[in-house]
Amino acid sequence: MTKESKNEFIEFMLEANVLKFGNFIGKSGRETPYFINTGFYNDGNCIERLGRYYAGCLEEHVKMKIDTIFGPSYKGIPLAVGTALAMKISYGKNIHFSFNRKEAKDHGEGGLVVGYVPKDGDNVVIVEDVITSGISINESIAILKSIANVNILAIIISVDRMERGNSEISAVEEIREKYNIPVYSIINIKDVVEYIYFEKKDGRLFINEEMKGKILGRILE
Repeated sequence: MTKESKNEFIEFMLEANVLKFGNFIGKSGRETPYFINTGFYNDGNCIERLGRYYAGCLEEHVKMKIDTIFGPSYKGIPLAVGTALAMKISYGKNIHFSFNRKEAKDHGEGGLVVGYVPKDGDNVVIVEDVITSGISINESIAILKSIANVNILAIIISVDRMERGNSEISAVEEIREKYNIPVYSIINIKDVVEYIYFEKKDGRLFINEEMKGKILGRILE
């Protein structure tokens, strides 16, 4: 993505109140000076725009035929639907979408997956918001592999936090090394700092010198 497109995405996150700054506890249990909550993408306009950004990242990096886009429930569900829709509208590619149930359905057709059910040999792309602890991705890969012998081509996330995972490398690098699956992000946290450091947005200063230090002090180069 171009620098202009990345900056537009950051503006979009701020407009939707998805990107917040302050003192938070992340999924990893560690304190964090910012928080990303994709649950605030909650209307048609947001999902349409979000889908376009994910589709753009996917189209840029994944050149093989894709059979389905998988989104881990719950926040991954609109990501999968929005990305599949944007791939059709923007690139003319009709791709299935899938997501998992939290609990297997024991009646009707049953199963853990809603939407398209992957088959042996299918190419799958997983869409997520961020990777913090890797738990959701681990679960998603286990679910997909339990259903069929699929090829997971890539994982697309909105923001690479560039922070330590459960070891001495970043959470994103842990996933790459564990599964040999590429992870692509629309932006990373350094893009955010670079764009809005001491720049007021709607009259608010989100990143001053102190906040910049807190954020950059957490990332792994």
